[in-house]
Amino acid sequence: MDLIQNQRFDEERALYGRGHMIVRNCIFDGPADGESALKECTDVQADQCYFNLRYPFWHDHQLTISESEMTGLCRAALWYSDHITITNTKLHGIKALRECGQVKLQGCDILSQEFGWSVRGMEMEACTVQSEYFMMRSDHLHLKNVRMKGKYSFQYIEDSVFENCEFDTKDAFWHAKNILVRDSVVKGEYLAWYCENVTFERCKIVGTQPLCYCKNLKLINCEMMDTDLAFEKSQVEATVTTPVLSIKNPLSGRITVPSVGEIIRDDAEAKGEVVVTEASPENASDIACA
Repeated sequence: MDLIQNQRFDEERALYGRGHMIVRNCIFDGPADGESALKECTDVQADQCYFNLRYPFWHDHQLTISESEMTGLCRAALWYSDHITITNTKLHGIKALRECGQVKLQGCDILSQEFGWSVRGMEMEACTVQSEYFMMRSDHLHLKNVRMKGKYSFQYIEDSVFENCEFDTKDAFWHAKNILVRDSVVKGEYLAWYCENVTFERCKIVGTQPLCYCKNLKLINCEMMDTDLAFEKSQVEATVTTPVLSIKNPLSGRITVPSVGEIIRDDAEAKGEVVVTEASPENASDIACA
């Protein structure tokens, strides 16, 4: 492989179309302000590099990036590329990953609005994320030990698994299909509305009005904190291990909960069962509604 190291590039398409090379300790920045430095390249290793210009990795194949930094000026860094591995790297530009396939990220710091749209097949481990509309319309994701803060995350995703993660994000998992979330904390308003075939297993769910208008929703031994107006119009099977503030008009299925502040039933079509397991004077009317 060709070795390119300790150089600065700022011209347009500086290394366009090249392949089988190691780019080490290079800087992509300068007055020429050129774009698309490594466009349409194959079999490239970028190590300890600094990217401060737009669109560096488009239509690339077999790409490895390690110990590098993509600044806030490095917009839309990776598009239309595949077989990508990124480790211990800062991705701080908007729209950093889109229309890519077979991606692995480990130990990365992501600060990027609209990150990860329409990605097919991603493994992400031990990363921190700040983003809006994170991973929209992507599929076959597997995230482990990811800490994420933002809004509107995982909308329209499919066929994905999340383990030991912490998400602080409103409107997460809307319209998601075929999803497993295990041993994770999910905090935010309006969780997973309109989702289908989604399972939360041993999770902590925090925030108002979660899990409404869902189909084939499952909760297995989950905690729910500060959750009110939960499960409205949902087809649900749930075992909840903590008290719930209120449950509203579950459409079908069964919700088992130790106690609930209020069960709201003002829709004749909503026939889901609520089973309250800890008998107490304040729960007496709830048990009768079950």
